[in-house]
Amino acid sequence: PVATVFRLAGELEEGRFLQRDSAGRYSLGVRMWEMGLLTPVHGHMREAAMPFLLNLQYECRETVQLAVCDGVDAVYIEKLTLDTKTPVQSRIGARIPLHATAVGQAILASSDQSFIDVIAGMPLPRYTDTTVTTPRALHKMLDQVREQGFAHSTQEYVLGSTAIAAPVIVNGKVEAAIGIVNYELREDLEIFVPQLLDAAAGLGRRLEELHTNPEVR
Repeated sequence: PVATVFRLAGELEEGRFLQRDSAGRYSLGVRMWEMGLLTPVHGHMREAAMPFLLNLQYECRETVQLAVCDGVDAVYIEKLTLDTKTPVQSRIGARIPLHATAVGQAILASSDQSFIDVIAGMPLPRYTDTTVTTPRALHKMLDQVREQGFAHSTQEYVLGSTAIAAPVIVNGKVEAAIGIVNYELREDLEIFVPQLLDAAAGLGRRLEELHTNPEVR
C-alpha cells in the first residue's frame, strides 16, 4: 500500500538510510554508504588499491577504475576520473557485463573454466555493433586476453569508449581488475599497458600481504 511505503520511506529517511531532494525523489543516504564501506570488498580492497590507482591515473591522466566480480556481473567499487562527463554506466556501484567491458573480460579470462562456461552458456546481450555475442567469439577473445595479459575493449559496451584492463591475481585467484578508460576513442591507450600491469601486480602483492598478515592493515 502506498501509505505503508510512504511511512517506511519516512523512517528510512529519518535514519539517514535514504535522502530526499527538493523534488521529492529518494536516493541512498549517508548511513547506507557508511554500511557499504564497512564490507571487506569496499573497505580493504579499496583502501589497498588507492595508492596504485592514484599513481596510475597520474601517469595516464585518464579515468581509472577498479572492479570485482559479483555473481555473473562485474561491479565498479572505485573510480578516479578527471572527466565530469563520465557516463553513468561507470559510476561506483554500477553493475556491468563481464563479456562486454575490459575489466569484465580481464576478470573472466582469469577465472576458472567452469565459470567461463557458465557465462558463455548464458545469453550475451549486444550493447553495440562490436559487442561479442557468441560463445565461440567469447572464448577466442578470452584466449587473446590470457595470451597478452590484458584486455582491450573498444565501443563494446558504451559508444565512444575504449579501455584496457588487467586482472588482479591474489594467491593464484583473480580478485579484481584495474582498468583505464577513455571516452573519446583514444587510439594509443595501449602505451599505458606497462603501468597498468605494474599497478595490477602491485595490488595483487599487497592483497596477498594483507591475507597473510591482517594486522598490517
